[in-house]
Amino acid sequence: MTIDLAAAPVDQPPAALAASRKSGGSFGRYVLVRFLLMIPTVFILVTLVFFLLRLTGDPITAALGGRLPADQLAERIAEAGYDRPIIVQYLEYLGQIFTGNFGTTLTDNRPVGEVLITYGTATFELVVYALVVALIVGIPLGMVASALRDRWPDAVLRVAAILFYATPVFFAGLVGKLVFSVWLGWLPVSGRADARTGIALNRGDGTGIYLIDALATGNGAYVQDVIEHAVLPAVTLGLVTAGIFLRLVRTNVIGTYNMPFVDAARSRGVGEFRLVRKHAYRPALIPIITVIGMQIALMLGGAVLTETTFEWNGLGSQLTHYLAARDYVAVQGIVAMIAIIVAATNFLVDIIAAFIDPRVRY
Repeated sequence: MTIDLAAAPVDQPPAALAASRKSGGSFGRYVLVRFLLMIPTVFILVTLVFFLLRLTGDPITAALGGRLPADQLAERIAEAGYDRPIIVQYLEYLGQIFTGNFGTTLTDNRPVGEVLITYGTATFELVVYALVVALIVGIPLGMVASALRDRWPDAVLRVAAILFYATPVFFAGLVGKLVFSVWLGWLPVSGRADARTGIALNRGDGTGIYLIDALATGNGAYVQDVIEHAVLPAVTLGLVTAGIFLRLVRTNVIGTYNMPFVDAARSRGVGEFRLVRKHAYRPALIPIITVIGMQIALMLGGAVLTETTFEWNGLGSQLTHYLAARDYVAVQGIVAMIAIIVAATNFLVDIIAAFIDPRVRY
């Protein structure tokens, strides 16, 4: 995706914007090209995961070696087909993925697809919460920093953005637990909900997303409990991305100050905060939309540490569990699914950005 500011300035009339969009090419063709580019991205990531994990040997030996007699181990390896040439195993694995079959875990004999569905909803819920925190914190503070540029509040906010981004997730989580859970007693230490709420929400007929399931029960106590448990993990993971959004909004808003439409508004006596909020803000949001896709990958990576720190039982904690057990079939399936989610998210974000921004050259 390339942005040509000269081809379609943001103050163009609608007819000019439409002409710019038309001159850039077909939106449908752009969607098709982006979709076709997503396929090799997923293919390369899945291939890398497969062969890197195979460097340790076959999954049976890695998970069960030393716990089974040699003859039983050899029998299990043959049954699973891990004694065949590596390229044959690779092609078979690709075929399984295309049919939605990610294999069966070696340590607890569960379909990997079941693990992805059961625990993926928890990770999805956490990432959504964290993204909301990042947007609520990062965008308004970025607007304030741009309006107060080169003054001391701007410097403070820029330093805060660096601290947000540079602080390790697990360290921020531990500090948050110490302050807000242990010292102040305001928030729960860990988990997605207390035992009573968890039993009520895990009836098997829910969505797996605790907030939605709690709202569906109509019980305010369940909703409050779920929200209280989500605050610390969401803030811990969300502040990392908030720092990125803060700096990005500040830079892009300041970059629009020399645009003709901003100069015109300033000449009419519009104040700095109103200038940012009414005129310079919206054009600066386009890069944010694009960056959101990349931040999903960062959040999924951070979810591993966040879920472990707060005992949030999602894909991140399961990935840690299966890595410790050397269950590389499960690890391979979870990482492959994360790769697919990241690629699909970036595809959707690119399409949204291209649709709303006529400066994009398809």
